[in-house]
This record gives sequence, C-alpha cells and structure tokens, in this order.
Amino acid sequence: MDVELNVTLLTLGGFAELHKYRYLYFVVIFTLYILILCFNSTIVCLIWTCKNLHEPMYIFIAALLINSVLYSMIIYPKLLSDVLSEKQIISYTLCLFQGFLYYTSAGSEFLLLAAMAYDRYVSICKPLQYPVIMNRITIYVSLVLAWLIPAFETAVSVVLYSEVKLCSFTLTGIFCNNSGYKLQCVTSVAISVYGVVMLINIALLPLLFILFTYIRIFIISYQSCKEIRKKAAETCLPHLLVLISISCLSVYDVSIAQVESDFPKIAQLLMTLQILLYHPLFNPFIYGLKMKEISKQLKRLFCQARII
Repeated sequence: MDVELNVTLLTLGGFAELHKYRYLYFVVIFTLYILILCFNSTIVCLIWTCKNLHEPMYIFIAALLINSVLYSMIIYPKLLSDVLSEKQIISYTLCLFQGFLYYTSAGSEFLLLAAMAYDRYVSICKPLQYPVIMNRITIYVSLVLAWLIPAFETAVSVVLYSEVKLCSFTLTGIFCNNSGYKLQCVTSVAISVYGVVMLINIALLPLLFILFTYIRIFIISYQSCKEIRKKAAETCLPHLLVLISISCLSVYDVSIAQVESDFPKIAQLLMTLQILLYHPLFNPFIYGLKMKEISKQLKRLFCQARII
C-alpha cells in the first residue's frame, strides 16, 4: 500500500514469462486489438449505411458488435501498457472501475442475445404480428435495458467490494475480474450471495430464455415448410454459435477463481487471452460469414475497393 498517497496498489501477477516474450506479447495483442476494432467497426458501419439492413435483427447485431468494441477498449490499452512496463500494477479504485465496465459489457452481451432470440422468435413464429411487436419502441427499450440492467447490478457489486478490507495485493490475472474475490481478509457473505444473484439475473436467466425461445423456434420450424426451416437455420445458427462461445468463456471466468491454485500459470494466461482475444474477433466473423445480407454487403464493399 502506498501510504503517502493513500492509494491501494494491486499487482497483476498473471503474466507468464513476460521478461522473455514481452515484445512478442505486445505485437500479437496490438495486432489483434486493431483487427477487433476494424472488423467490428466495418460491419457496424455497413449496417448503419445500408438501408436494407435497417431491421431489428441487424440493429441488435450492430449493438452486439459495438459491445465487443467497448469490451476490448476496456481491457486492451491497459494490457498493452502492462506488457511494456517493468511493474504490472493498478490502483484498487481503477481496478474496481475496470471490473465494473468488464462485467457490464459481459452481462449486456447475454441480454442482447436474449433480445435477438426474441426477435427471431417473433419473426419466424408470428410473422404477421412482427411489425407491430418489434417496433422502434421495443427495439430502443431492449437496447437501453440490455446496458442499464448489468450496469446497475454490477455497480452494487462494486460498492460492496469497495467496503472490504484487503489482506492480499496480488491479482492472479492480467486484468481485474472476479479473481479480486480472493484479496479479501475475510470472505464477505454479502458479496458471495450477491454475486450468485447477479450471475442468475444477467447470465443464467437470459440463457434459459434464449434456449426456451430457440427450442420453440425449432419445433415450429420443423412442423413448417422447407423455406421456414431454411430461414430459421440461416438466422439462428450464428446467434447460437455466439451464445455457445460467450457461455463457455463465462463458465471459465466464474470458475477460475475457485480452481486457480491448481492451474499452471501459463494455462491461466492462455485461457484468459482466449476471453480477451478470441471472442471479440469471433462475433464479426460469424455474422459477416453466416448472415446472408451482411455477407452480400461485405462482398460488394470489397469489390468496390478493388475497382478503386
């Protein structure tokens, strides 16, 4: 602890062999960061500029990709700075703020996927009512709630963490996530219980809603004509792939705080990098390749670029 400035400093101890591979880490992480920003921004711009993509499904996709950009901007600048620094430290206050933004972004992803699942359900199962149900008000309310609900619930968690007394000042990760739970002198029952409540509200319940919705879609599609089944497969498969991806990474993020003592340091680092690098790149590839209209617009864009 820095007594003179009255600032609690934490050490980020999750970097493995940093002194050997410092510049390799930096080049790889910086390159992927630029790719994440470029790929996600390209598809968002396409959705913004192409009028035939101004539909609820594509608006939700754009929101999901913007969320990926924000998610990356929360982590990457500090991560790149740490890779080049001799000491990987962060103030406890800034750590709480980074954790707040990180878990708000992660929770928003589940809620946006839930909104997208509902949109697909109405489109496929209630096509005649679709324009009435999925109007602008429904879209705007869904987007606002998808960010506000996780932000509010994560803010409460941050307040609880700000009140605890710390006896350890070394995080086992490379950024501020739930590994901060083990810094407490005495395990807080309030934090433990609220963490479970928050996990249920912004991850488990949306996940169950999505699964229920897609089961209904597949049942109705199976009983319908071939054209309906094809439409369901084309629009729902990318969402399911993204859902599986974020769910697997979330399970790791939640469980690592419990088993990290048995995990080799290099294995922890590689898994953490999967969360930071893989998923934000996964979304634009899935939607760019699997969504027919977006793929068509991308091909048109690249053809125009070649002509120029």
